[in-house]
Amino acid sequence: MLAYAEDVPGNRIGPDDAPWPLPYQLLEEKDIWNELRQLAKPQSATLESAGGLRADSVNFQPAPSARTQDRYAVKQLRVHGRTWTLTGVFDGHLGDATVDHVAHHLPIIVQEFLEEAHATNPARLNDPAFICDLFSRSIVAFDDAIAHDVLDIFGGIEGLEHYDDATIRAIINDQHEGGERYRKTLLCMYGSTALVSLVDPNHENLWVANLGDCTATILYKSENNQWVVERLTAEHNGYNDAELERIRREHPDEPDCVIDRRILGALAPTRCLGDVPFKQPPVFSRRILYNLAPGFQNRGPWEAFLQRNRTPPYITAQPDVVHRKLDSRARFLVLTSDGFTDLCGEQGIEPVLRRWAADVEDGRRTLPPDAPPVAENLALRLLRQAIGGEDRGSVSRVLTLDIDGAWIDDTSIVVLRF
Repeated sequence: MLAYAEDVPGNRIGPDDAPWPLPYQLLEEKDIWNELRQLAKPQSATLESAGGLRADSVNFQPAPSARTQDRYAVKQLRVHGRTWTLTGVFDGHLGDATVDHVAHHLPIIVQEFLEEAHATNPARLNDPAFICDLFSRSIVAFDDAIAHDVLDIFGGIEGLEHYDDATIRAIINDQHEGGERYRKTLLCMYGSTALVSLVDPNHENLWVANLGDCTATILYKSENNQWVVERLTAEHNGYNDAELERIRREHPDEPDCVIDRRILGALAPTRCLGDVPFKQPPVFSRRILYNLAPGFQNRGPWEAFLQRNRTPPYITAQPDVVHRKLDSRARFLVLTSDGFTDLCGEQGIEPVLRRWAADVEDGRRTLPPDAPPVAENLALRLLRQAIGGEDRGSVSRVLTLDIDGAWIDDTSIVVLRF
């Protein structure tokens, strides 16, 4: 069977020369779930010490040979004998190093901030406004450390003038000595969005911190028993006019701070972790990153935006943090990377989420008797809803399209069921 470009959802990210129409295989129902399992690698966790909260997760790219740059986290943070629940979705760009670092270490930093606050004044952990501030400060501190862990080696940005390029190369390319300085420097090359949620031990409060263009939604039932989808986040990218105006206000005499809705003409996100060349003066990139092995074959694209870098930072790690009280109406928290939004297309994510919630909670659709256990994963069921739902043809086109390499944006989903 053949599929045309307009038959499949999502934004094409490559290859540009794909010879449409492309062949695909129409799958049987049981084979659809098997393909979904192999491509999305679903995970489920019942958070026992969190009172039975359940978290389901997927990380999806339909090209089997492609490694996604999305990551997610589901963590329980023990703070003085009580358990906070942290979930997150992270969308890396340019490379894997920074997003891997964020997914692993950011939950640790949040836990450390909670522990320190408890040690100083335990009562503050009952103040939602204080937790909003703590959440924000922990994320900013985490991001600050990425650049300063490298700058501290040289005595700060001003200290670089005391080192020639050969010495800098010898210092940061220490792979033969274990590579600690090399790994720290590599983190500065790349970036990651961050969408992180926090639920208190009593399940009375939810906080969501956002940097970038991932999406958090909470679903609950209205008084007339209808599903309500409340979006908790705004996109921090070039499509958000308010974000672009903020950057222009911060750099009033620099018309090139935003070009074609990209920061310095190069970067789409306006808030993210890492991406140090947009947060530090150009000397950081030219003296440190240019000397990182194996080196740059073409510095032209870098120089194009570094020449516009006059008064950094141009992007920020200051997240938007929202707080919601949780009551018996709240059923699901859904965190998704921007790939999910792409899959939903022009209809938007709200209709997809409502159909999925109705299937899961209201029993309008029951899974077939021979469906494998993996079909109970709520994130996997949401992914299927986005790529076609019960339409086997639509779902099969996404799962079996005969094309080499990643061809749509990576998609991560975390569903927390209350």
